[in-house]
Amino acid sequence: MSTGAVWLLLLLGTTGRHLTEQVSLQPPVHVRFSSVDYKTSVLWAAPSNSSALKYHVQWKIYGEPRWVDVDHCQGTKSPQCSLSHETSVLTEWYYARVRATSSTSQSDWVVSPRFSPRWDSVISVPVLRVNATRKGIVVRVKPPLAQVRRNHRDLYYKIYLRRGSRDEEELEMKCCFHKLNIQDVTRRKTYCFQAQTILPLQARRSNRSPAKCITFRYGHAL
Repeated sequence: MSTGAVWLLLLLGTTGRHLTEQVSLQPPVHVRFSSVDYKTSVLWAAPSNSSALKYHVQWKIYGEPRWVDVDHCQGTKSPQCSLSHETSVLTEWYYARVRATSSTSQSDWVVSPRFSPRWDSVISVPVLRVNATRKGIVVRVKPPLAQVRRNHRDLYYKIYLRRGSRDEEELEMKCCFHKLNIQDVTRRKTYCFQAQTILPLQARRSNRSPAKCITFRYGHAL
């Protein structure tokens, strides 16, 4: 066999080993979007054979052929990447994809399920505060983030009131006039409240807030 043929075989063998190394790295797993109040990230878990891996993230709009690099998530060691800016148009649908790299190889890309900020972002539970005055009970609800208010000007709060053993009452509070006065109260009686954010045009709502209870005693909460 000639010297040239020997070198060719060696070269092919080296290239074959290199290609084997390139595909030997397992890809990330459980690639998915996570979004609360339109603060959106893509999350993933490291592959089982991970060791000093870095990750590269790309995104695209549903129907578009081209994937776009997420500049701040190229070579990241974190298992998540913020995509709030990239997914700021709420009416679009999005994909993300992630791959792992090491010093010698890289994995295949793993694509997330399709994501819609408008329908898939969770609306957070409203913050509820209750205190008593001499005139009754004041219920306050903290307004949602500006991004939520800006995109849902029709949103309002539903307040659930339970007076002792009586049936639950439902009251409504417009956003963002977030104070409600309850004057029909009785001394030494306990009142429990929960709040919920309602998005009527989407027929969506948040979970209820934890119950806040107060006993009315001439302006003193016990």
